[in-house]
Amino acid sequence: QVQLVESGGDLVQPGGSLRLSCAASGIDFRRFAMGWYRQAPGKQRELVATITSGDSTEYADFVKGRFTISRDNAKNTVYLQMNSLKPEDTAVYYCNAKLLWNYWGQGTQVTVSS
Repeated sequence: QVQLVESGGDLVQPGGSLRLSCAASGIDFRRFAMGWYRQAPGKQRELVATITSGDSTEYADFVKGRFTISRDNAKNTVYLQMNSLKPEDTAVYYCNAKLLWNYWGQGTQVTVSS
C-alpha cells in the first residue's frame, strides 16, 4: 500500500519560514520523481517544485529563490524548505510521487498571516 504523509504545515507570519516533509512508504522511493503542489481556496492545484530521481529540480516562477526542494532517499522523505513566506503562499500543500503512476498525499495546511 502506497502512502505519502505530509507534515510541517502551520500558521506563520509573513516573512517567516516553514519546512514541509513528506514520508513515503510502499514505493521504491529512489526511482520516483517527487513533487510539491499546492491548492488555495477557489483555485486549481498548481505545481510548486519537483525533484527527479537524479536530484534535478524545477520550480514554479512564484517560488524561485524562496523555496528549496530536497530528498533523502535513505529516509524515503522529500522536503520543501519555504522561506520569505507571503500571504499568497497560503494553501494546502500536497506531496506527489510519480513514475509510471501518480500518487498523492492528503495535504498539509500552510497559512501565512499576521
